[in-house]
Amino acid sequence: MGRTAFPSTFSIVAFDPSNGDLGVAVQSKFLAVGVAVPWARAGVGAIATQAYANLSYGPHGLELLAQGASAQETLDRLIAEDEQRALRQVGIVDAQGRAAAYTGAECYHWAGHLVSTHFTCQGNILVGEETVQSMAEAFQEAVGELAERLVAALAAGQRAGGDRRGQQSAALLVVRAGGSYGGYTDRYLDLRVDDHPRPIEELARVLRLHRIYFQKPRPEELVPLEGDLLEETQTLLSRLGYYRGPVGAPYGDATRQALFDYAGVENLEERIPEGAWIDPVVLEFLRRSGKQA
Repeated sequence: MGRTAFPSTFSIVAFDPSNGDLGVAVQSKFLAVGVAVPWARAGVGAIATQAYANLSYGPHGLELLAQGASAQETLDRLIAEDEQRALRQVGIVDAQGRAAAYTGAECYHWAGHLVSTHFTCQGNILVGEETVQSMAEAFQEAVGELAERLVAALAAGQRAGGDRRGQQSAALLVVRAGGSYGGYTDRYLDLRVDDHPRPIEELARVLRLHRIYFQKPRPEELVPLEGDLLEETQTLLSRLGYYRGPVGAPYGDATRQALFDYAGVENLEERIPEGAWIDPVVLEFLRRSGKQA
């Protein structure tokens, strides 16, 4: 494989000490980069494998981390076992937030990494080192959950120059125990933009949509379904064909089932709480739907 076939990539791997989230965000002049670069397991660690990527670094590295190896020990083991290590680039963060990175001597210029507390940024075939420096600064300054901070880092890296060959795809992977849809796996966020002229901006847009559809509401955000709001909700659900009881009836099985049915059609089921409460996001969707009916 010739050197010109190498994907140009920059990524950030990070740990959130406030809740234990682990994640990877990446952008590349490479189709569907999310298939190759990001790997993570809740309570274990996160890995970005890139340049002339050795994809075995992902699963093998996670197994080493799961066995108790630190990020640096895992990195040392992966590199030592790889005869083509000079072509590789990798960043690792373990479940204690320890970070390590490696850039092989034969990675295309500019290539390098920046390791800091709880995260590491790395890239190859970049305009310059400003990309990873800007990513690090943006990640440290950003607020919100890990996912938003990771995407902010990607955006800053792109503004600082990014890939010398341009843009094509981006991906975001954040893991949390029981964090997936329905709580069955640790894939809290697994978003991919496989082919797009502005993949980081598209990734940010998809992340915002994911928050709308799948973010569970905080208890303090919920609004009691009573009085005029209960009647409005029943009226809207009736207009849309979900509620068949009398408007003004106390909250009960008919209203509860109508809300669940509506949420299921609109992919908002993760936002339906137990009891006589409604999420403001669901209420806003319902009002818009009712106006269009």
